Formats: sequence, C-alpha cells, structure tokens
Amino acid sequence: MAERRHKHWGWGFEDQQPPPPELAATASGLARHLGLGDGGVRQPVPLPQVKLASPRVTAPAALAPICRDDDHARTSHALGKSYADVVNGFYGRFEHPPDFVAYPRHERDVEAVLAWAGGQAVAVVPFGGGTSVVGGVEPDVGDAYNGAVSLDLRALDRVLEVDPVSRAARIQAGATGPGLEAQLAEHGLTLRHYPQSFEYSTLGGWVATRAAGHFATGWTHIEDFLESARAVTPAGLWTSRRLPGSGAGVSPDRLLVGSEGTLGCITEAWVRVRPRPTHRASATVRFPSFATGADAVRILVQAGLQPSNCRLIDAQEARLTFAGDGSAALLVLAFESHDHPVDALMARAVAVCAGHGGSVDAESAGSADDAGGAWRSAFLQAPYLRDVLVAMGVLSETFETATTWERFPALHSAVTAAAARGIEEATGTPVGEGPGSAHLSCRFTHVYPDGPALYFTVLAPARRGEEVAQWAHIKRAVSDALIEAGATITHHHAVGREHRPWYDRQRPEPFAAALQAAKAALDPQWILNPGVLVDRP
Repeated sequence: MAERRHKHWGWGFEDQQPPPPELAATASGLARHLGLGDGGVRQPVPLPQVKLASPRVTAPAALAPICRDDDHARTSHALGKSYADVVNGFYGRFEHPPDFVAYPRHERDVEAVLAWAGGQAVAVVPFGGGTSVVGGVEPDVGDAYNGAVSLDLRALDRVLEVDPVSRAARIQAGATGPGLEAQLAEHGLTLRHYPQSFEYSTLGGWVATRAAGHFATGWTHIEDFLESARAVTPAGLWTSRRLPGSGAGVSPDRLLVGSEGTLGCITEAWVRVRPRPTHRASATVRFPSFATGADAVRILVQAGLQPSNCRLIDAQEARLTFAGDGSAALLVLAFESHDHPVDALMARAVAVCAGHGGSVDAESAGSADDAGGAWRSAFLQAPYLRDVLVAMGVLSETFETATTWERFPALHSAVTAAAARGIEEATGTPVGEGPGSAHLSCRFTHVYPDGPALYFTVLAPARRGEEVAQWAHIKRAVSDALIEAGATITHHHAVGREHRPWYDRQRPEPFAAALQAAKAALDPQWILNPGVLVDRP
C-alpha cells in the first residue's frame, strides 16, 4: 500500500488538501461570514517546485536504513505549525530544512543517532507530530554545527504494558493521540488527554512541551498523568522509578517535562490511565458579559466542582464560531465520571451560574447540536481552516497565557488594547464587528482555583507576501503586554524559538544558569535542539 503522507506544509495529510473548487467554495463562505479576505484564493507552492539547500551531511552507512533525505522528508520536518510556519510552507520557503531525517525503530537506533551526531558536531532535533506552534522543531541551529538531523519518533508507537491494578500504562513516545487511545480502549481504559493537536501530536511531544489537554480542570497538564519517564541522552540513559509520589529531591520526571528535546530524547513513559467514562452531563450557559461569566467560573472552580469542561467564550468568539449571535458570552460546561452520576454536580454548577446572571437553554443541554457543540466542532476544525485562511489572505493567530484572578481584569484589558493597537499598526485595519474589520476575541481554556488561562484569537486582513512581518509585529505587542502584566508567555504551547525573548524575561536568572549546567552535563556537545530554552555559554 502507498504511504499516506503528511502535507509538506500546513495541517493534515496530503489527501486532505481540498481541490481548488472546494477550496474556493469554503473560502467564499468564510469571507462572507468574517467579512475578510482579498477576494482571491491562492494555491500553495507544490512540492516539486520547492527549492531546498543541498544537504550538508549525509547519513553514515550504519544509519542509512533508517534515514531519508528526499524532498518530502526534509520539507515536512523543516517547520512546525505556527502561523509563520504555515505561511512560509505555503509560499515554499523552507530556509532551515534538516539535512536528513532519521526514523528510529528501537531505542538503540536513537542511541546510535546521538552517538554519531555528537562525534560529527551535527545538531539533532527530536520530532514527534511536528505540531509545535512556537518554532520548537525547526532545525534553525546556526553555523556552529556541521548539519542538522530531524529525529522522527513516530515508529515508536506502541502501548507496551498495562498495569490494571495501579491503573497505569507504559507507552512509547511516538504514539499519537488516536493511536494510544485505540490501544488503551482494548483494555477499557483511556489516558483522557486531548490537546487540540490530538490527531497528530505524540506522547513524547506532550511530555517535552508540558502540554495541556482540553479538559479545563483537574488533571489536564501532562505532568499530572506522568508516573515515570525514560529518555536517551548523549551522557547516558535517563530513567526514573514508577512512583505515585516522592519527596526525594528534585524530580527527574519534572525536569524532563517541558525540556523540549534539549536534555534528552524521550522514548517512553508510564502514565496514569483510568476507565472510560460512562456518566456525562453537559450544558451551555449564556452570560450578559464576559466579566460576569468570569465571576461565575471563579466561584464554580473554587467550590471544587472540577467540571471536565469549563470554557468561557466571549460574545465575539461565539459569533465567529457559529455558537451564538454575538449577544452573549457562553460557558461550555461538562462533567463526566466512570464511577458515579454527575447530575448533582451539574445542578450545583448551573445554580452558581444562575446566581451570576447565567441562563441555560434546557432544550439544548447535552445535545450534539447546541451552541457548545457548535463551538467544539469549530475548535477541532480550526487547524484545518487556518490553512484555508492563509490561502484567502487572512491573518489568523492565537496568543495564550495564564494569570491569577485578581489580576485577570487588568490583564484582559491590557492585552486587548495592545492586540488591537498592534493589529491596526500591522494591517491598517481597526478591530470591530462590521465587514472589513479585524476580529479579536478571548476565551478561557483552563481554570484553576487561583486563576484562569486566557486564549486570544486574532483574525485580520493580510498583505500577500508580508504576512510573517505583520504577524511578528502583532506578536511583539501582545507578548510584551503579557510579560509586563506579570502573566506567563505561554500556558500550554511551550517556548520553542518564537517565545524565547519573553521566556528569558520571565524566568529567574539563577535558574537559567542552573539549566545551562544541566544541559552541559547531559548533552556535552550541545547537539540537542540548540537555540531552544537556553543558549550555550
């Protein structure tokens, strides 16, 4: 059978790229709804027309059976999935392709690649699903290296062992969301970790980027699920004990979480799993304003109710995602359990919302076609639609952060103002609601007793050929506002290369020095994903 290949740019597989007539029809509908688009739909530069720099190094004979240096392998590993990545791929701009791609079949293959690369001064960039939106997998390693290799872990994709007593599973790092869930389902279990990139991202990528799933409370960050981890480093094998908890010094697992491939290549992990849920309840609550909805969410989460979903969406986002008419903010609310009914929890949550002006459409609660269902559908389709938006000349980007409840109003105001100002400066178009206006919306993706995680979405007209410069201007404006307000540069998208300037401002300087020391001990030649998180002294 022919291999089903990922697109060399953008989201999804090659056979998911819509043909020109279908693309034009989709773009026309989006243009009418958004009031944006320059009226034309362009096609991406096809792979045969892409010009790549010649490889600087080639795989040695011992590694050749697991390596490829064809144009598709190199282009599909040259970029992640940020807006800038998608635009560059669309125009056929692949400035830093890997010299070749290694596809290890066993952990010993990973060891062999790192051993060869260390001796040749070749950088190695661990690669899972390639869904990084912060420049985390681009082999942009500078001139200090003789070349760069992308290390694609997706052949290591098995659930190796299941412990039904402790409810844990040992899973290889290259397993995708659907792949590991299908294997766990054979045991009646689930990991219950669903980031938006679930379809393509991998367990190792989740651990390396400190990913969060779309469940809004309780266990949502991957470290909540991590029981132990195993990684190959240039200095040797890194493996930790399976423990429910430990007070024995700094956690080796926590040091790997969020390390973004700079300290070692994660090859497998033991993760906490659970029976698949059988009790569910859902509802969509309407609020007169985003602020009143935020007050209700704070009381709800501080009451310890822990809904599985608690996404507050402002009125503009509700309208843009066909979840509402723009007259009300929406709270997408859900509870689930494998053990007990959740109706009482839902009833209490609805009562809290009612006390803050929220109203529930009883007829649509729990149905697949209610406003919450419409938003969930738009959420899952967003990465695919972004490719269409690029083709029709619309700038589409998101910015996410987290802050404490008492700072939330000021942060929301400051970032909204900075984003609106940056959008108008970059595009010449003010933010508004009428045709031709740029759009700016906000939602809560996750909520904690001490604060929310906010997610801002920007849609604006793009000037063909200048999209990356426009994007960079808006990103600087928003990122500066986040750091100045005391928030985080990222809640769940990692740091990569795109967030480095603001991450450096966020972290304490002594910590940066400690991270450099750890990197030097584990990776003496500094070959693992150079330029990410910390620079060589």
